[in-house]
Amino acid sequence: MLPVRGARLAGLATAGLCGALVCGCAVEKPLQLPQLSPAAFEHAAATHAASWPAQDWYRTFGSDELNVLVDFAASNSTDLASARERVVQADARARQAGAAILPSVAGNASGTYFAGHSQQGSGHELDWFAMLSASYEVDFWGKNRATAHAALLQARASRAEQDTVALTILAGVADEYFGVLALRERLRIARSNRDAAQQLLDAVQARFDAGAATVAEVAAQRAALDKAQIAISDLEQLETQARAALALLLGRVPEKFDVAGQSLDALREPVVSAGLPSELLQRRPDVAAAEANLRAASADLAAARAAMFPSLALTAGAGVQNPALPAAVLTIAGVGPSFELGASLTQPIFDHGRRQAQREEAAARERGLLASYRAAIIAALVDVENALGALQHLDATREFEKGTLEESERAFAAASSRYRAGSGDFLTLLESQRALYAARDEFAQYKLARLQALIALCKALGGGWNVSGAPPAAAPAGDRQAAS
Repeated sequence: MLPVRGARLAGLATAGLCGALVCGCAVEKPLQLPQLSPAAFEHAAATHAASWPAQDWYRTFGSDELNVLVDFAASNSTDLASARERVVQADARARQAGAAILPSVAGNASGTYFAGHSQQGSGHELDWFAMLSASYEVDFWGKNRATAHAALLQARASRAEQDTVALTILAGVADEYFGVLALRERLRIARSNRDAAQQLLDAVQARFDAGAATVAEVAAQRAALDKAQIAISDLEQLETQARAALALLLGRVPEKFDVAGQSLDALREPVVSAGLPSELLQRRPDVAAAEANLRAASADLAAARAAMFPSLALTAGAGVQNPALPAAVLTIAGVGPSFELGASLTQPIFDHGRRQAQREEAAARERGLLASYRAAIIAALVDVENALGALQHLDATREFEKGTLEESERAFAAASSRYRAGSGDFLTLLESQRALYAARDEFAQYKLARLQALIALCKALGGGWNVSGAPPAAAPAGDRQAAS
């Protein structure tokens, strides 16, 4: 009866072990990434072939000063410097995780002196050893490999996040630089409007002195001159703030910082158009970072699952010691070589649900990062559609903007001539003056809006980044001096 019971117990133990092996070797269901890319962009021009931006797309605007500023930002931006150090940290963590896959070797040395005295006599002894030991955890269930793979993916995500920061800074420098130039152009227009208002005030004053104008006309023109001066003051303040924002992106102090450019007219508009939405996902560093983080979370989940199964550790050591065999039962005195081998098998049985909770946490993190990955794809598509829609709108209104400016100039010239000749109405002149200034200022803002929309499109299309990991911005090339 006992042999039968023993055989039955052995069979149950064997079945349990086989079940553990089957469970341990079972592969997690492959991660299914969402398919969200549409067939084409809604606002893309149907007649144009795809023209993705190059990595140095900012050079296509034709501004040497902008090129210098971008290179300076690539070397000195504090945000980009922080991102680079995060990449170094992620690489170090990946090396740490990868080291667990291989055996570890350590050197150990120790010496202990014993001495004692009693009625039976006295004695002393020196025990010492010098050994090399190696340990290795057999990765049956792939826990260490999954952890190392997760760390590598997180390092990849960190590099993509660095490229995202670089692309954001690059686009920000171009955007702020063009904003400074636009404000200076608007300042020139505002000063021209103030000079015109002063000339008209002189003409109105002359007519008033001759008895051909009223006090109300003089007061209205003085108010127009004051408004023109207020507009200049407001624009000067905005230009100062824009230069300070540009200095912040460059990573330098705003004091005594200046740029040489004065107008947007010398800039060129780069030719950029979107390709297929499916290609976009391979050209956006933020999408690549979200995908890498998601895959790292899946690897973490596999590691958390493997941690629930037994772990086997092997140890070995060799060296010289005295006594040669310091055992509890059999001791070999004297100096001699010594060897040791060991193996330990550990199976978690009851830990108050800690490992199960860790697995559930990893699963929830994977689901959360899956939602973040979906959000990154949708945000990328929205960015491109917004930029394409803005350019489409600006293309449609280009001729109207030019026409409004030309007609406003003609109307003001005609009203001014008639008023100076004594046949024009003052209110008509005043209204034409306001309309001309508004048209000139609006056209300057229109030019800025076009350039900003092109910057937004280049950024939305990934700025020349691709899955090979090439950086979208200029690489650091030592300390450069920004224009000042």
